[in-house]
Amino acid sequence: MGTWNSLWQTSKTFISTYLIGTTITDRYLTIVPVRGSSMDPTFAASSTTFPESLRGDLALAERLCLEKYKFSHGDVIIFKSPYDHKRIFVKRLIALPGDWIQVPESSEILKIPEGHCWVEGDNANSSWDSRSFGPIPLGLVQGRVTHVIWPPQRISRIERKIAEGRVSPL
Repeated sequence: MGTWNSLWQTSKTFISTYLIGTTITDRYLTIVPVRGSSMDPTFAASSTTFPESLRGDLALAERLCLEKYKFSHGDVIIFKSPYDHKRIFVKRLIALPGDWIQVPESSEILKIPEGHCWVEGDNANSSWDSRSFGPIPLGLVQGRVTHVIWPPQRISRIERKIAEGRVSPL
């Protein structure tokens, strides 16, 4: 009888912890791995000195901004790929709905449609972003990245950087 009570208590603790953890990561905060060099130097490219699971930076993303789409120019956001919803991208938010943006490497000026935003990687030479797939729907945004939390020597707050001279609200 003691074994069943112990097993039942352990199961309840595990299930409660799982439900609370899932609620927190779904509604408030999540940790996202950042791989590749598209956001260099904001996030470091993968290092080969660590095991595969610890390569690159780990970032903390808050999800409260999703309730009323409270984003600002220059925020770093996480979003689902417009072409493969299983992939998560981390990019900088350049333009919001209604903004006019001068598309890089072109003379084209584009108005961002309602319900969409324009994102770009900090390292333009190796980034697949809105320059490739156009404005993304706000519904694909999963949160705003606020801090680098791994590796320990890179722990820091993510700075907001605004693309000067390329975006106009008119």
